[in-house]
Amino acid sequence: MSVLDLSTRTQQYLKVIWGMQEWSDAPVTTTLLAEKIGVRPPTVSDALRKLSDEGLVHHVRYGAVQLTADGSSLALEMVRRHRLIETYLAQHLGYEWDQVHAEAETLEHAVSNMFLERIDSLLGHPTRDPHGDPIPSADGTIDMPEVVSLAAVTPGKKAIRVEQVSDTDPDMLRWFADRGIVVDTELEVVAGEPYSEAVVVRVVGESPTTILGPAACRSLRVSPMAGADSSPNERRITADT
Repeated sequence: MSVLDLSTRTQQYLKVIWGMQEWSDAPVTTTLLAEKIGVRPPTVSDALRKLSDEGLVHHVRYGAVQLTADGSSLALEMVRRHRLIETYLAQHLGYEWDQVHAEAETLEHAVSNMFLERIDSLLGHPTRDPHGDPIPSADGTIDMPEVVSLAAVTPGKKAIRVEQVSDTDPDMLRWFADRGIVVDTELEVVAGEPYSEAVVVRVVGESPTTILGPAACRSLRVSPMAGADSSPNERRITADT
C-alpha cells in the first residue's frame, strides 16, 4: 500500500501521531492528539477506531495510541513528503523557515511520488529539513541525531550546536531568526538570574546575549555537551531508537 492510497485525513493522523512520538517518550493520548490536530476528542476517537480496523494503529479505550508496523511505515512516507517539500520551498522558492510548514501541509497530500523523487534528486538527497528535522530516506530509514533540550544544558563556556528547532510556532521561528538562532548556530550558555527559569545564550563570536524563557528552551534541541543531561521528561534521541 502507498500513502497515496489513503485519505487525506488518514495521512494526517498517521503523520501527527508519528511526529508526537519523534522527540518524546510521552504517551500519545486521545486528548493530546485532539489538541494537536485541532478537533474534539470524540472526533479523534472515531478516527482511531477506523485506523485500528485498518491495522494502522493500536489503541484501546483510555489507553495510549501506537502505530503498527504498517502505520509507522506509511507515517514515515508522509513525514518524508512534508520535509522534502519544506526543504524545496526554502532552498528554491525563497520561502522563509517560518512559512514552509503551512505550505507543505497542503502540498504533501497532492504531489505524486515521481514529483517527490524529482525534488529529492534536485536537492541532492538532503537529510534534514530547514528546521533540522531528519528526512526519512526512500526506504523508510531515518537517522535521528543525538540531542538534548536546551533546557537540560548546564551553563558553561563550551559551545553547543543547535540541531533542531520546533516549527509549531511561526512567530517564535521569526524571533529566533532575528537573533541569529537557527539550525547549526553555535551557542554559549551563560549563567542567568537564579530562580528565573530563564536561560541566557550568546551566539559564539558575538557579544549580545539573548534571554530565553521555558517555551523557547523547549523549542530548541542541541548537540550534547559535557555536563548536559536529558531532563526527566525528555529522551535522548539516537539512531537506534
